[in-house]
This record gives sequence, structure tokens and C-alpha cells, in this order.
Amino acid sequence: MKKGIWYALGAYVTWGLFPIYWKLLSGVPALQLLGHRIVWSFLLLFGIILVVRQGKLFQAALSWRVLLIYSVAGILIAINWLTYVWAVGAGYIVETSLGYFINPLLSVLLGVIFLRERLRPLQWLPIGLAAAGVLYLTFAYGSLPWVALTLAFSFGLYGLVKKTAPLGALHGLTLETGILFLPALGFLIFDEISGPGAFLHSSLTVDFMLVGAGLVTVAPLILFASAVKRIPLTLIGVLQYINPTMQFLLGVVIFKEPFDHHRLIGFGVVWFALILFGVEGFLAQRRFRRLPDRLQA
Repeated sequence: MKKGIWYALGAYVTWGLFPIYWKLLSGVPALQLLGHRIVWSFLLLFGIILVVRQGKLFQAALSWRVLLIYSVAGILIAINWLTYVWAVGAGYIVETSLGYFINPLLSVLLGVIFLRERLRPLQWLPIGLAAAGVLYLTFAYGSLPWVALTLAFSFGLYGLVKKTAPLGALHGLTLETGILFLPALGFLIFDEISGPGAFLHSSLTVDFMLVGAGLVTVAPLILFASAVKRIPLTLIGVLQYINPTMQFLLGVVIFKEPFDHHRLIGFGVVWFALILFGVEGFLAQRRFRRLPDRLQA
């Protein structure tokens, strides 16, 4: 279990430091960053499959149904990646953190709507509070926090699709990026021919970081997949807030993004909702453990 905690920490800390990486590439258009992220991620993942000799197993798992499921997943994760790299470069790191603070509560709501999962009465309160926080920010600034909502909904729907998907983490992500590989590669080639391509036309550091986009994408996902197998999901649920907390602190402290009293109130309501949701889940789990075995069966 100790090893699993370290894997989870590695994944969430890496994700938490993502704004620094993409901020260093803010001079590269977001669509190009997305293209490089897809292309190099697929090549790395496919290479891993070949090294571990799972090529035939991967091929045998393919069917039209599987391709359809992972095409939807690929589109959703591409929307999430594109929104994120654009937002970081445009100075919306704080709002990206809001998206990942909201995401767990949104995922619960999607489970109720699409999977007919049932919530305990007190679990509806934090979901309502999170919605109230978003509405406050909307009225305070005259527009929806669309970056946060796009990230939350795209990743929430991605998780919903993955919940019903048949492949494991390695094969699934390989297929998702593989479906997007040719369109992404075609776009990068077009940009290269038409002139604005950044790869091999910038500094060696930029070229190295564009290639490294595959590694920084794949590495935390592999760590996360390894962690999930070793530690309880309840612990994963607590540790997941390392990521948006780090992003929030980077946005406010390092990159000096504005955080006035309106944002403090809106974020505060969402944070309170998350605390309430966590406390309610903890107490419910303790009550369940105290039940006699015959009642749990």
C-alpha cells in the first residue's frame, strides 16, 4: 500500500505542476500543442505495448464497438487537453483549478443521471452548493466560467465513457490516441507546410519539450493506474485534490493571476461543498463498517 501512495502522489504532483510545463510552451499555438501531445503520446504508448509484447492482445481486443467507444473517449480527452493548454497559456490557471475542484462532484451527478446510481440525501447538498458557487461567479463577472466548466464536463464525461469501456488503462489510452493520431499528424504536417509550425523552427528547448509532451502525458497516467490497483479508492479520492490545489497556488502565487473577493466567495463555496462531501462520505463509511456482517450482505 505504501508503494501505491507514492505512485498516487507522483501522479497528482505531476499533474499539479503541469501549468509550469505548458506555460513554458505558451508561444506555441494551442492546437499545435494538442497535436504534439497526441502524436508523441501515441508513439510512446504503442512502443510500450511492443516492448511488453502485448501487440497481439491489443489487436485481438479491437472491434467496431470498441472503436466507437474509444472514439468518443478520444474526442472528449482531446477537448479537455486543448482547453487546458490554451487556458494555461492565456492566463486562466486559477479557473482550470476550479474545473478540477468541481469535477468529482460533477462525476457523481453524471453517475446519477446516466448510470442510475443513488445518492444519500446529504450528498445532494454539496452538489447544490457547488452549483451555487458557479452561479455566483457567473453573476459576479457576467459570464459563465466556461474554462472550468469545459474541463469539468469533458473530463467527467470521459470518465463516464471509460467506466463502461472494456479495455485496460494502457490499451485504452493507446487506442484513444491512436484514433486521433492521423488527424493530429496531418494537422502538424499542414502547419509545417503552410509556415507556422513551431517544431524544429524554435529553440532546441522548445523542440525537446514538444517531444516530451508525450512523456509528461503518459507518465502520470501510468502512475495513477498503478496506484488505483494498490490503494483504496477512498484514499485516491482524498489525494486527487493535490492536483487542483497545486494549480490554484501556482496561478495565484507564482503567475500572479487575479483572485479578488468575488473569486474568493465563489471558490470558497465550492471548497466548502467538497469538504462537506468528503466528511459525509467518511461518516457514511464508518457507519457501514459498524453494521453487522449479515446486514452488509
